[in-house]
Amino acid sequence: MNIETQRCGLVAIVGAPNAGKSTLVNALVGQKVAIVSPKAQTTRTRLMGLAIQDETQLLLVDTPGIFTPERRLDRAMVAAAWDGAKDADVIALVVDGKAGVGSKVQAIIESLAARPEPKILILNKVDVADKPRLLGHAAKLNEAFAFEETFFVSAQTGDGVEEMKAALAARMPQAPWHFPEDQVSDATDRMLAAEVTREQLYLQLHAELPYASAVETEKYSEREDGSVEIHQQILVERDTQRAIVLGKGGTRIKEIGARARAELSRVMGVPVHLYLHVKVKPGWENDRSLYREIGLDWVE
Repeated sequence: MNIETQRCGLVAIVGAPNAGKSTLVNALVGQKVAIVSPKAQTTRTRLMGLAIQDETQLLLVDTPGIFTPERRLDRAMVAAAWDGAKDADVIALVVDGKAGVGSKVQAIIESLAARPEPKILILNKVDVADKPRLLGHAAKLNEAFAFEETFFVSAQTGDGVEEMKAALAARMPQAPWHFPEDQVSDATDRMLAAEVTREQLYLQLHAELPYASAVETEKYSEREDGSVEIHQQILVERDTQRAIVLGKGGTRIKEIGARARAELSRVMGVPVHLYLHVKVKPGWENDRSLYREIGLDWVE
């Protein structure tokens, strides 16, 4: 490929929690790089997915959902979201097309108004949204802010994603690619391993265990046979939460481990040996070292 014709740029994916940002990033990349779940605020840290469109490399920043922060962890997540949008070539606001325009979306639009980066609007989940209401949402949002373009997509089914990807690529500046063609994310293997296990916590425990948990990868090593050995700690705040994660006779933690192991083996392409331990650590979200481990900056 001629380096003089290459394009490369940063697209910041922002929005309210549960708008489908991570699913959209995965769809644009063409494979899973960000964890997803029906639970809001699944994404905690800034993660970059790398997508290719002809001679253009798109650096897709999947940011945590922007909401009103209450705890230190919340403040760090929101700070990571806005930091991910800094100096982007395009800021893409993703809105749940079914849920529509609520106070969280309006607050984000007000914040976007002061930013210099170009902005586009992406109405997601069109496969489940009422079409007349969807058009009404688009009109209301463009009345509140003059977006440069509006796209209607379903990250889940892929409807409209390729057209939007081509339009994003056309907006990127001429520049050499920042990453090799076969790389799909900037996340380290340690971080990916922790995220996959945390995804299983969300998917399997639902409302039983809210946001009072974190996953820390203590050891990550390659064995001589090419397989990977991973040791992780699941941190919770109370003994009752530890009991929920373990399940009766340890059945729940075994299922979490089995599914996380299978997903990691699929993503990494090698056998994975995963060992999970549940630890009660009251106030874990005030541990500076843990923030570094999960890729967040410490905020006061």
